[in-house]
Amino acid sequence: MVSGVAAESDEHLVREAEKIAVALGRMFPGLCEVVLHDLRDPRHAIRVIENDLSGRQVGDPATELGLARIADPDFPSVVQNYPNRFPDGRPAKSTSIGIKNTEGEYVAALCLNLDISVLSPVTLALSNLVATDTAHGDRPLETLRDRTARELRRTVEELSAQRGATPRSLSRDDKKALVRQLYQDGYFDSRDAAQTIADLLGVSRATVYNYAK
Repeated sequence: MVSGVAAESDEHLVREAEKIAVALGRMFPGLCEVVLHDLRDPRHAIRVIENDLSGRQVGDPATELGLARIADPDFPSVVQNYPNRFPDGRPAKSTSIGIKNTEGEYVAALCLNLDISVLSPVTLALSNLVATDTAHGDRPLETLRDRTARELRRTVEELSAQRGATPRSLSRDDKKALVRQLYQDGYFDSRDAAQTIADLLGVSRATVYNYAK
């Protein structure tokens, strides 16, 4: 038999969980159903329900997960992101969090049921929004970055360092590969870029254009 002190402690725990359930539900209105089950009374377990998407109401019985926790204190405390379905067929993603008292017994469970049918069209719209046309190949039509001489110098030095050399000490083939990389990355779109690259590599401007072909 549960003592009066223990029962009062359990009730306090459930009342505190009520605050969490209400707050979570009001943070995701119309999107996520939040249910607090009082597992001390499985036949009338639902203590709080926010954003009623399943057609249940306060006083309804516990679900299978709730009954499993009542029967087994070693049942997982958190069952997260499992597929579910509302009575009308809409798909849901659910998470169930068991709440134990100081005796290690489950006294409540906080359950979140996210209506993913609402999010699927949004996901599709966002995918279409960020999609780009692949018909233009690998080289971008334009760059939105300011290709300054300072950035160009830093890039040349970094690419040279990857080859274990300074820009001027690179082999002819490495210089050609570096220039082609700069061309593909759009550095030639800025004014005086070819001359800057020529100075860094110790070659002529005409050689730089020849390497870029």
